[in-house]
Parts: sequence; C-alpha cells; structure tokens
Amino acid sequence: MAGPLPKSFYERDVVTVARDLLGRRLVHRIGRLLTAGRIVEVEAYLGLQDPASHAYCGPTRRNATLFGPAGRAYVYLIHNRVCMDVTAAGPHQPHAVLLRALEPLQGAEHMRARRGRVPTRDLARGPGRLCQAMGIGRNLDGWDLTLGRRLWIDDESPPADPSVIGISTRLGLSKAADRPLRFFLIDSPFVSGPRRKARALAPAQPARDGLTLP
Repeated sequence: MAGPLPKSFYERDVVTVARDLLGRRLVHRIGRLLTAGRIVEVEAYLGLQDPASHAYCGPTRRNATLFGPAGRAYVYLIHNRVCMDVTAAGPHQPHAVLLRALEPLQGAEHMRARRGRVPTRDLARGPGRLCQAMGIGRNLDGWDLTLGRRLWIDDESPPADPSVIGISTRLGLSKAADRPLRFFLIDSPFVSGPRRKARALAPAQPARDGLTLP
C-alpha cells in the first residue's frame, strides 16, 4: 500500500488540488476491513469568496475544520446524508474539495454490505453514497489525511491527464451555481452527474485573487 499524499499536496490553491485528486485512491481501514476507491468526480469550494461554501458566513462550530490546516477531512451532514470534503490551501483559507464519486477498487463486498443490493456502478456514485459505501462517519470530521492511518488518500497513482478531465458547473446549488468548479473523468461510468458538458481542460490560468481557475 502506497503512502498518503503529503500536506504540501493540499497546501495549494483549491482548484489545482481538486483537479489533481482525480485518479487518486481514497482508502478507509477499520481494523482489518479495508475499502478503497478511485476518485472520479470532485467539486471545488472557495471559502469566504464562495456563497455556496459552508465557510462563506465565517467560522462556526460546525465548519471549524474548514478553517484549520490543509489535508483534513471535513465530514458533515446534509439532507440526512454524510458527505466529505478535503480541506485545501491552509489555515484561515477555508477552501475545500467535495468528493462526489468513486470507482470501487477494493472491498466492494463491504461497500455492498453498507449500501445494499445496488449495481457496482452505484455503490459510491454521489457524495452521500460515497461516504456510506466507504463507512465514513461524522466521527472522522477533522481527521488528518496525511497520517496514512484509518482514512487517507494515497499517492500510488499519478493525477489524471488533463485531456481526460471534464469540467462543468457544480451540481444541486442555488447560489454561485454558474461557476465551472466541477471536475470529473470524462469516460468514467461512475461519475454521479451529467457528462454531456464535458470538455478537455485548457492550461489553468491564475486568477487575480491568487486562485487558479479553469
């Protein structure tokens, strides 16, 4: 098993982190029980600059993880489903990447035990399903993903080539819904949202606020 991505991976602008997470493997170990999946879809959230971010209105007890170090799991409940973001940038820059979908790689039988009798394609297709399939609960909010224990993202696989990454607006939002901050693997059947808006990414351009935007 490869080691975890280092903290320096996450201490970059959130759009770069989001794109570079595609193709990486999320791993969760509970005792001897291990589940893992390839990240195939993500969304970036820009903290205090983003009305759709949980951090937009400032720090609270619920979103405290967003205001801490990069490389932590921000695990929260929304619409009665547990979802997981990965924090990026660094302290006082509450940026995060929502993990939207995985391709199951290891422990599919454990995922089915948690999710029920569903097709393999649907085991972790969607942020709530992803956490349910991987056994990720609210107790992991704030977990340090760089430790390489229990929950981490490993560095075994390189990031996806830009030519296979699609981009679209984020899904299910009522605010800042027009921002092209959803990234996904174009040919993956495990992507949770539409792929009809897919296009290859041009080289990223730095934005005036220091973020890298597509």
